[in-house]
Amino acid sequence: MDVFEAIAKRHTYRGPYRDEAVPRTDLQRIVQAGLQAPSGKNAQTTTFVIVDDAQLVAQIAGMHPGNTAVQQAKAFIACVIDRRPEAVYEGHAFQVEDCAVAVENMLLAVTAMGYATVWIDGWLRLKGHAETIGRLLGVPETKVVRILLPLGRPAETRPQREKLPFEQRAWFNQHAT
Repeated sequence: MDVFEAIAKRHTYRGPYRDEAVPRTDLQRIVQAGLQAPSGKNAQTTTFVIVDDAQLVAQIAGMHPGNTAVQQAKAFIACVIDRRPEAVYEGHAFQVEDCAVAVENMLLAVTAMGYATVWIDGWLRLKGHAETIGRLLGVPETKVVRILLPLGRPAETRPQREKLPFEQRAWFNQHAT
């Protein structure tokens, strides 16, 4: 699948997964796509914890009873950033952006490889979920789990949600009023 097809097919998947493990080689390949992402001043601030141990997967899955994709995940990728980032350019830090671009690369790799996921962010910020998962995964207290990707082979086919047309969101040379 080429990159444009992966972009067209990529979608948020909150449905059930097939009962099949995600091989470590596939998990490594997905995370390698994240590692290849650009980062501000090439600081490469995002780190990853790949969760494929059945007991850890079950513990994390049990934390989010309202999300089928989390509950049925066969593996997780936790994307980790510093709590207090260092400035890398003119007093600015870019680790949130670095994390986001790494995740987007991984989302495209997930799609191209026939897997599905949902970008979990907001839920991590509630009720100490990020900290609980961080402790479970041995993440240092100076860092935080910013994004969690539950992974598996989708049991259902779901299309990408319709996007607004180009003309409503992009213009040449000047923003439309």
